[in-house]
Amino acid sequence: MILTNQWRAPARRLFILLIMGTLLTGNAHPSFASPDGRSEQHQTLIGHGHRIILIDAGHGGIDGGTSHADILEKDLTLAISRKLFLMLRADGFDAVLNRLGDYAPSDENKWLRSRSRHMRDLAQRKELAETLPAAVVVSIHINWARSQSKHGPIVLYRQEGRSFMLANAIQDQLNALYGVELNTQPGKPFYLLKKITAPTVIVEAGFISSPIDRALLTTSKGQEKIAEAISSGIAAYLMET
Repeated sequence: MILTNQWRAPARRLFILLIMGTLLTGNAHPSFASPDGRSEQHQTLIGHGHRIILIDAGHGGIDGGTSHADILEKDLTLAISRKLFLMLRADGFDAVLNRLGDYAPSDENKWLRSRSRHMRDLAQRKELAETLPAAVVVSIHINWARSQSKHGPIVLYRQEGRSFMLANAIQDQLNALYGVELNTQPGKPFYLLKKITAPTVIVEAGFISSPIDRALLTTSKGQEKIAEAISSGIAAYLMET
């Protein structure tokens, strides 16, 4: 993989992420351990073919996202994203994870000169997707509502056919997990949905304000189930396109 001048600028952590998710060529495919401990040999699957899936773990570092007591969104998104990365890689897909630890992408921004930390963060996420280039972008987030009774996953999409299909495929899998019948929603105001060229969705994996959802969001087993549902949705989308 040839690194352009843009790739010489970002800091070491981002480079390490690219090495972990680097494009594999030929038949030299290592084994990856799946979250349940099984080691699976890389196989050529429908949907594979060097179509890069970028997993965007929402928030990080100074940006904790939403919260409930001492539970922070940034920690939940990272935990789910790491599990999703391992599952996709174990199933033979080219997946890249945009952060491995508790730091904000804005800390490493080299693409946008702005006084706004928030805009630097968003620009870093967007430019990573464009430079790879990603075929699919799935941004993981956690929702919040004033009412504890509001719960369940919501997948936001750009009002464009491919993004809509991807959102519906993931929503169907998450609905089955949560036992709900929720619909995807357009996410018109969101920067990533407006700016990234590839089919992009924002997965609100559940409500941190809901006791029902927190039971899944805050346990390793629950996070695995959420990651598995998202992974199945991505695979279903790729098999259709």
